[in-house]
Amino acid sequence: MPEQQTAEEQTNPTEEVGTFLRGRREQIAQRWADAALFRTVFTVSREEAVEAGRAVVEALAAVAAAGRLEDAEADGFAVVREQLARTAHSRARSGATLAQISAEMDALRPPVNDLLLDELSAAPAEHVRKCTTALAVLMGTLRLVMMETAMSAGQELINRQRLEMLEIATPVIKLWEGIVAVPLIGTLDSARSQVVMETLLDAVVEQHARIAILDITGVPTVDSLVAQHLMKTVAAARLMGAECIVSGIRPAIAQTIVHLGIDLSSVLTRASLADALAYALQQQGAHIVPAPAGEPQ
Repeated sequence: MPEQQTAEEQTNPTEEVGTFLRGRREQIAQRWADAALFRTVFTVSREEAVEAGRAVVEALAAVAAAGRLEDAEADGFAVVREQLARTAHSRARSGATLAQISAEMDALRPPVNDLLLDELSAAPAEHVRKCTTALAVLMGTLRLVMMETAMSAGQELINRQRLEMLEIATPVIKLWEGIVAVPLIGTLDSARSQVVMETLLDAVVEQHARIAILDITGVPTVDSLVAQHLMKTVAAARLMGAECIVSGIRPAIAQTIVHLGIDLSSVLTRASLADALAYALQQQGAHIVPAPAGEPQ
């Protein structure tokens, strides 16, 4: 007859780690509350950090119980992904790099490992090794999940900041009653064109503008894509009841438009912002009279 297995040999290390995590959840959460990752995010109260730690430990226990130590998509992690995402967002907003977040995640393992060694103080060395290895794998998977959410949070932050910069770089100026202008500087791509259109249409509504001027003096080049964006903006402004003028078409840009065969015949254009403003004032019934020579300004 085969030799009967000892109790330690019959115990599955993964299941034992899951049982350990549930049994020591409170102690682990208390130690994690003082770790840099939780301490820097949950600054209102320590109990908030402890509660977040409990949720993460419970998720780890569920993953271990399911035997999916290396599966970042395990159901147990789904419960804390939102929590990890908020934590990653907070650290990203505070300026923490991915390397710093990774180091903070690594710092969570030693307190848990110490408690596990204390739990298994009377167990055979080989069994202890298997259990600590299982814990290391599990914590490594948690780190992977956290880094994925941190990268996602970082990309979202970059996208939001990029949109805010586009909005800042696309000011709408009220030149006169019923006349607004958008001076464009730099490259005009699809994302910025959308911001230009939305910003201009909002200004047309808020200012009750009858004339909108798009000044492209600061746009280095105009290709077919830029021309298409301009025409869409002009058409959208007309639908809102405003006449749109494109100004700042320099000789080089005019030649490029001709060579590309772009038809801007339906778009009202002027050579400069001053010319566009003069036309807009005339349309409003205003007359510009030069001051006589010699008179003080």
